[in-house]
Amino acid sequence: MGFHFRFGPGDLLRCRFSLSPRWETQEAVRVLLRPQRQSYHLPWLRQVRAAAAGLDLRPLWLLMPTKGHNPDFLSPPPLGPSVTFEEELARVRAADPEAAREDLRRSLACTPGALESEIGRRMLADPARAVRELADLYERAWEALVAPHWPRLRGLLEADVLFHSRRLAAGGLEALFDGLHPDLHWQEDTGTLTIDKHGHHDRTLDGQGLLLMPSAFVWPEVVGGYDPPWQPTLVYPARGIGALWTASASPAPDALAHLLGRGRAEVLCALHEPASTTALAHRLGLAPSTVSTHLKTLRAAGLLVPSRHGHQVLYERTPLGIALASGSPTGDVPV
Repeated sequence: MGFHFRFGPGDLLRCRFSLSPRWETQEAVRVLLRPQRQSYHLPWLRQVRAAAAGLDLRPLWLLMPTKGHNPDFLSPPPLGPSVTFEEELARVRAADPEAAREDLRRSLACTPGALESEIGRRMLADPARAVRELADLYERAWEALVAPHWPRLRGLLEADVLFHSRRLAAGGLEALFDGLHPDLHWQEDTGTLTIDKHGHHDRTLDGQGLLLMPSAFVWPEVVGGYDPPWQPTLVYPARGIGALWTASASPAPDALAHLLGRGRAEVLCALHEPASTTALAHRLGLAPSTVSTHLKTLRAAGLLVPSRHGHQVLYERTPLGIALASGSPTGDVPV
């Protein structure tokens, strides 16, 4: 029992991280269906209630069985580290209708009565139309449920990737998998990553490596799978989702504001996790150009350091920046 990813020598060097706004949209739709996933997202649920009520999500929910197959063509693994929703949706729209029919049939068969339902029969009778309509529905769901919150979500996911990339660099796959999810188990001697799940899935990576995607909405589960020819993928809950929907950072202390200026002090204090200019601007309610100016000044003063992730540049505090933001003497900051 369980899901098994079997690594060969070439796969060890081909693990990569990516973000997927299309996946977050899919899982946001699933959160509306699964009460057990909602505890961390109650503020978001209150904000999107009216928008969600205007969407008929039944066709998507019908393809989200509690156990079993989810259509792969609806969620192709992203091809790069940072893709747009529009790029991902274009791949969904380009799905082969006959392959989509079998994907849909497998998924519908996992939910009692779904194959015989009016929606299910309509999908299988005209898969080309089903592909178009499902893609259109995902686009509406993105615009209503996720796009307004994407800067905040992307900031969380980017910070997670940076954290785990460093764990991978420092301790290899064992350190990486040990910190992703309690249901993951890495066996160094056999090169096997196992997910404790009901059912069975066994995938030899065959040199493709493993794609790792953090997700805000997948909690509390970890998801692995994809049949050939899709790249093997592991989706896990991102760090810090407990504070995802909390209010913006508290105002910077007056003493720090007198020292740096109010705007720069607010930016420094808001960087409790690495973040991009756009994410900070959204978090603080400031114009991106204003945040960019503050970041340049703080970096020149040795309080921040940038790092690149895909097309994004993330900023994080240096030990001196941490000391100033926390009010601790520099000697108390671990190196």
